[in-house]
Amino acid sequence: MLSTDSRYMAYIDILKEELVPAMGCTEPIAIAFAAAKARSVLGSMPDRVEISVSGNIIKNVKSVVVPNTGGLKGIEAAAAAGITVGDADRVLEVLAAVSEADKPRIKEFMASVPMIVRPSSAVDVIFDIDLTLHAGSEFSRIRIKDYHTNVVLIQKNGETLFEAPEIELSSQGLTDRGLLTIKDIVDFADTVELDDVREVLERQIDYNTAIANEGIRGRWGASIGRVLLDVYGYDVKIRAKAMAAAGSDARMSGCEMPVIIVSGSGNQGMAASLPVIVYAREYDVGQDKLLRALCVSNLVTIHQKTWIGRLSAFCGAVNAGCGAGAGIAYLLGGGYDIVAHTLVNSLAIVSGIVCDGAKPSCAAKIASAVDAGILGYQMYVRGMEFQGGDGIISKGVENTIANIGRLGKDGMRETDREILKIMLQTNNNIE
Repeated sequence: MLSTDSRYMAYIDILKEELVPAMGCTEPIAIAFAAAKARSVLGSMPDRVEISVSGNIIKNVKSVVVPNTGGLKGIEAAAAAGITVGDADRVLEVLAAVSEADKPRIKEFMASVPMIVRPSSAVDVIFDIDLTLHAGSEFSRIRIKDYHTNVVLIQKNGETLFEAPEIELSSQGLTDRGLLTIKDIVDFADTVELDDVREVLERQIDYNTAIANEGIRGRWGASIGRVLLDVYGYDVKIRAKAMAAAGSDARMSGCEMPVIIVSGSGNQGMAASLPVIVYAREYDVGQDKLLRALCVSNLVTIHQKTWIGRLSAFCGAVNAGCGAGAGIAYLLGGGYDIVAHTLVNSLAIVSGIVCDGAKPSCAAKIASAVDAGILGYQMYVRGMEFQGGDGIISKGVENTIANIGRLGKDGMRETDREILKIMLQTNNNIE
């Protein structure tokens, strides 16, 4: 792909837009960001808080530890942290600078200030956070819609300070992901001037490797990464799964280290990158080849998720694990055909995993998805593949991606609602 091609700069922009740092699970962090911004607009501490969130936000916040809160979970904890100790200027690292001395303020606020949480009235919006802070007769309101940092409304005392126009997601300050195809992704990875992507990709390597190592060392979550190594040994295939799982182990349980996210998700960012990094170190392919392979794994993950959307009942770890398989295939010398068939094979294996929110079991789902990515590659290099017409697989990788997107976005809507109903049976804090 020539550097003068419009797709070339678009692909670089997509990587820069997607591969950004976040500390903690991105849905509670988005609530904390909204709360910190609303507190800044209000100009004083609130005496009442109202939060309206869409079902997928409820699902992904319910069971995950909010970092730098002393182990607190839930929507109220995320909002309270943002209000009391958050720094909105740091966006998805809004809670990164919280000190030990600050943490008690979060619990004190939750104990003294009424906080009302309601399901969003915008029933067709998958990602919606609408937060209002009251201080006497004054109030501020922030609304975030469609993705984690997309502030669409800022109000104070009923006066609209900012309102974004209702436009398609692809136009909301983001580069059009519809330009992505597997063939062009491989072409881009082959030809990109590495200095154009080096900084963003090396930051991903550094951040995600660091939290994965912490997940292996410490006792985080269900310790899926450590279990894999203890039971199955240190073969590269096991280490690839274990490192990705270990990063999730730590992140889902409140580890206060940042990750580089992909498609709005730290779990997806780690699943798409860490297996490729492990394979690169094992086979000593060099940093430049690793960067090109990470272009493949990240962009393949983003391409798949574009069809599904940011949040769904379809587990995003599937897309990232299969993206990692594609990245490994490229890393080990594969061209377009091997990358495409690896992706189709892996999607055929593992596309039945549902998302029931962010929590420790995400690490195990990541391990399963990465395993499918690796198996999909190993099948194809041995002359084995799933054929078009096998279930939801169609002839041609783009057709299969479209089928998976249809399944995740449209076919699983009722599944999403039923998962939320089940989860809400154990949560009495939402009206």
